[in-house]
Amino acid sequence: MASPAPIPAPPARAGGLRARLTVPVLAYCGTLMAVMQTVVVPLLPDLPRLTGSTAATVSWMVTAQLLSAAVLTPVLGRAGDMYGKRRVLLASFSLMTAGSVTCALTSDIGVLIAARTLQGAAASVVPLSISILRDELPPERRGSAVAMMSSTVGIGAALGLPAAALVVQYSNWHVMFWMTAALGASGVALVRWAVPESPVREPGRFDVTGALGLAAGLICLLLAVSQGGQWGWTGARILGLFGAALAVLALWAWQQLRAAQPLVDLRLVSRPRVGLSHVAALLTGFAFYANTLVTAQLVQAPEASGYGLGLSIVETGLCLLPSGLCMLLLAPLSARISAARGPRVTLALGAAVIAAGYAVRIADSRELTMIIVGATIVATGTSLAYSALPALILKAVPAGQTASANGVNVLLRTIGQAGSSAVVAAVLVHHTSPVGGLPVPTLHGYLLAFGIAGAVALAASAVALTIPGDQRPERARGGRGGTPAVAKEAMEGA
Repeated sequence: MASPAPIPAPPARAGGLRARLTVPVLAYCGTLMAVMQTVVVPLLPDLPRLTGSTAATVSWMVTAQLLSAAVLTPVLGRAGDMYGKRRVLLASFSLMTAGSVTCALTSDIGVLIAARTLQGAAASVVPLSISILRDELPPERRGSAVAMMSSTVGIGAALGLPAAALVVQYSNWHVMFWMTAALGASGVALVRWAVPESPVREPGRFDVTGALGLAAGLICLLLAVSQGGQWGWTGARILGLFGAALAVLALWAWQQLRAAQPLVDLRLVSRPRVGLSHVAALLTGFAFYANTLVTAQLVQAPEASGYGLGLSIVETGLCLLPSGLCMLLLAPLSARISAARGPRVTLALGAAVIAAGYAVRIADSRELTMIIVGATIVATGTSLAYSALPALILKAVPAGQTASANGVNVLLRTIGQAGSSAVVAAVLVHHTSPVGGLPVPTLHGYLLAFGIAGAVALAASAVALTIPGDQRPERARGGRGGTPAVAKEAMEGA
């Protein structure tokens, strides 16, 4: 592929209220996107009764959103690089808001699942926002802003569960979606007002064939991973989906390597600095997600199990709240470590801290205080790791491909989370004992899940240390997106 032309510098923005609010507005959008991923969790036990459907059907409200997010994140990231990041950001956030309005207006499970599919488009908010921050902010502000933006994924997940549980417990469930619709509409208005359109573009023809091939392959893969526990891992459907995913993604990779303007530049991905960052994202996503899944189930287990605390969904959400606050407060620290030591060191440190958090969980998962401490340590490591991942990508790819490259990185995190959910479910299903006539996971099953997640976190730390040495620090690059230094970086990265 030919080297991209030097990127013109964006015009300087006047320092006013709009300029000062660009970062908070984008962080608000990222947090709300993460909240939308968790708001249906408190509803899942009651939705079969409320919608007149089955539990298996209701689970598609989570699965549909996961599939949509995985497919659309790299596609919309590439579209943002080509047609304007702010424009695509507004479109994706508007789809999320439309999905909330639809959910608020209906109790039909088919329409609800379709609406949740729309909301999956919002997963592209984080990579698009990170790319906008690279294009618009001076180097001295860029690191902390990108770290904050990446941490919104964990912050929103930790805040969304208790907030949604409170609404569901004390109000009609449709009210929750009206509230998220109002918050989404305000986000659209704030982005239009405070976020400028980046002038950094990579013009060309959108790779429709590549987008369709990637969508087909990811749907087959994630369906197999997310539904394997229900359909049977050795069943014909699951094995067929895995086989189809392998065949389709192999053909897709062949097509991408031959396309003049591919959806995903696989030659760029094959470079160690980019490819190893994506592998670390996959492993970190796996390790992080087990914390939320297992903690929520463990503290809600009945006291008769011998270890459970019998907490309500609201109390469970409050147990996870310190994790979200910790991620919010630690984002600036991550940026400082990355500036001093490089983001690969921050990533390795963050993954090691995640493993240490799981060691605490293994040591004591009976006392509520220690459960919260262990979960918060995992969140601390997640904040460091998630903040470092986009910094690695920004240093390794041309400026015209930052949104699509970060979209692929977020996609790998999503696949890691899906894999974590499947593994945790399989472990807990195979380690149960009867309590009150019902099978309940044993404490050994939970500890085994913690051990697996901790081992994966250590693997992520090891991968991070193998990433080639960082490029020169941001502050040494002199100027904004279109300076000669950045133009040179774009030429080198192509």
